[in-house]
Amino acid sequence: GTNARFALIGAGHRIFAEQTLACVNFPDLADAITAYLRTLDGLRPTRAAVAVATPITGDQIRFTNSDWSFSTEATRQKLGLERLLILNDFTALALALPLLGPNERRPVGGGTAVAEAPIGLIGPGTGLGVSGLVWSGHHWIPLETEGGHVTFSPVNEREWVIGQILQRRFGHVSPERLLSGPGLVNLYSALAELEGWPAENLGPADITDRALTGTCRHCTETLELFCGALGTAAGNLALTLGARGGVYIGGGIAPRLGDFLDRSAFRTRFEAKGRFGDYLAAIPTWVITAANPALRGAAAALA
Repeated sequence: GTNARFALIGAGHRIFAEQTLACVNFPDLADAITAYLRTLDGLRPTRAAVAVATPITGDQIRFTNSDWSFSTEATRQKLGLERLLILNDFTALALALPLLGPNERRPVGGGTAVAEAPIGLIGPGTGLGVSGLVWSGHHWIPLETEGGHVTFSPVNEREWVIGQILQRRFGHVSPERLLSGPGLVNLYSALAELEGWPAENLGPADITDRALTGTCRHCTETLELFCGALGTAAGNLALTLGARGGVYIGGGIAPRLGDFLDRSAFRTRFEAKGRFGDYLAAIPTWVITAANPALRGAAAALA
């Protein structure tokens, strides 16, 4: 939705020549790939995997949170590729989870993973991605879902009112309307309307920075609401998948939060499922701290 990250796959599935390009600088995927390939001193891949932040239902791909759209076959031909594999971005990230080292994830709360049990994945960034892994008996099968667009689940009166404010704006209120970069802005402005204070023209990074530095009470309140709602969404996912193998938090926002997430209501809300509180207390949650792990997942999909 915001950035396009590229890399080459070498021997032994080694990832190298990583680059990040801003999507807004290119009219479509093919132009961004062409710009990347020009920097490679003549290296020209014959196969490619591209993980996209949108559903994949046919040849024509249209992004949910970007103006980009493309035909898979036309793009393959334009780039001279023998094979162009298109997969969902969080499907690629899910494929990377078994490849993460112990130092590439940070635990939030307790719990112990059950071997070969389903694994959940949720991540707020430009949008809200949701996926998971299910063990086949021989290998992990990634899920391709649009779970970020289910219906938002408020758990207290304040969240109910925020949900009503957002419902007036958007009609259907999904978790993505709160749990994403634009969602932070939605939360901030809804709080301003609810509590009657003047909202500034802040972007997601502004809200996060002010909250983490403690320089704006309203931004801190916004981020606390964000973390609590993320805990509820992650707990919902854990119950839906039976994710006793753990739940990973990906995306671009959570890794920036550090101790703020630990001190927030995230883990309490993750476990707050009534009679299934003990079930969820046993499930570990981790924040992914690895840089660009979905590239590894895309490489695994291509292999």
